Amino acid sequence: MRAKIWGCRGSLAAPGPETVRYGGNTSCVEVRPSDDRLLVIDAGTGIRNLGVGLGRDYPARIDILLTHLHLDHIEGLGFFTPIWDPNCEVHLWGPASPGHSLRDRVATYFSPPLFPVHIDEIPAHMVFHDVPENEWELGPARIRGELVKHPGPTLGYRVEDGGRVLTYISDHEPALGIDLETVPPDWISGYAIAERADVLLHDAQYTEEEYPHRVGWGHSSIAHTVTFGLIAKVQRLLMFHHDPLHSDAQLEAMLVRARELWDQDRDGLAISFEGMEIDIS
Repeated sequence: MRAKIWGCRGSLAAPGPETVRYGGNTSCVEVRPSDDRLLVIDAGTGIRNLGVGLGRDYPARIDILLTHLHLDHIEGLGFFTPIWDPNCEVHLWGPASPGHSLRDRVATYFSPPLFPVHIDEIPAHMVFHDVPENEWELGPARIRGELVKHPGPTLGYRVEDGGRVLTYISDHEPALGIDLETVPPDWISGYAIAERADVLLHDAQYTEEEYPHRVGWGHSSIAHTVTFGLIAKVQRLLMFHHDPLHSDAQLEAMLVRARELWDQDRDGLAISFEGMEIDIS
């Protein structure tokens, strides 16, 4: 199983000279299970470059797993070239809602005045799925979605193939209202899908100084991110969902602090960046 990061910025795309190294596009990760099918997690602005990179070399079916429907996680969908191909089948998976179907909620984006083309006019065959409560399979990949702490229905994903595990929790505030180091791990949001993952991409939006002014916003401080990774006993922890106000230099300063808190006897801690390729085999 392989993965590639096409966007790892949070909240708002942040292009410019101060974000060149780690990238300014919002969340999008390409995942290739052992059968090389195309899974995409989130459809932030990074998905545009994924589509451009594919050219015409993409499968007849593509599965996109949406964590939630905040704009920074869906705003690239209309610019993903495969959806304009009538021969392509695009399956969208997302959190269930008691009030409106996933299709109706995505249609809010695909409608004037927000977008010039209505969802009914998209050439590709669009299929919408509520993420099931239990694990499901896409080819050799076993996938599990679990609700995590973030405003609005929000999922984290665990993708397993051949005994290897990638966990993606882009927007997450597991320390809201609890002390991560004193509660049983099973009580911690996201623990069940992160436990002993080979690779964990996790929200690391704030410094420890910033977090007290943003409690309840649905994101983690560096200390919470590292503590969560250690409790879950993950092999590799990739800092993700970078704040749009954080420059490359600020992210590197945050990495220094994260390494102070990380297990000093092993490697495995890094900053996510656009173009980062991850071998999970």
